[in-house]
Amino acid sequence: MRLPIFFFCLLFGFAAKAQKAPRASINHIALSVVDMKKSNFFYMDIIGLDTIPEPFHDGIHTWYSIGPKTALHIIEGAKQVKTYYKGSHLCFTVASVDRQLETLKRHKIHWEDWLGNPFGVTLRVDGVKQIWLQDPDGYWVEINDAKE
Repeated sequence: MRLPIFFFCLLFGFAAKAQKAPRASINHIALSVVDMKKSNFFYMDIIGLDTIPEPFHDGIHTWYSIGPKTALHIIEGAKQVKTYYKGSHLCFTVASVDRQLETLKRHKIHWEDWLGNPFGVTLRVDGVKQIWLQDPDGYWVEINDAKE
């Protein structure tokens, strides 16, 4: 009688383990850039990201922390700046979009709202403020003040 219960528990244990298998998660995003110095200024001084150690130490890689166990890799080597669709973008949440706007103004960096109105701010239906700007290589970046 105990043997069937043992096998049931064994099978149930395997089924439970199979259901709890880890899902894929993001590790990093890599962007190819033309000028590492310009990109580093943008992502550190304008966006406010912190660098993290990178293993290459070759002058063409900079890694930034963009969340728990998640990184942005900037890699010099692109031949030219390209045009990208705004819908394909990185998004960073900041404590205050208004404070971020002051940084952009101070550095004379153009931003726009979703519709493309220069120096506009989009207010989502849930109250989140959003702006869009482009990094030195034309990649779109959204900045918002989402609470979650």
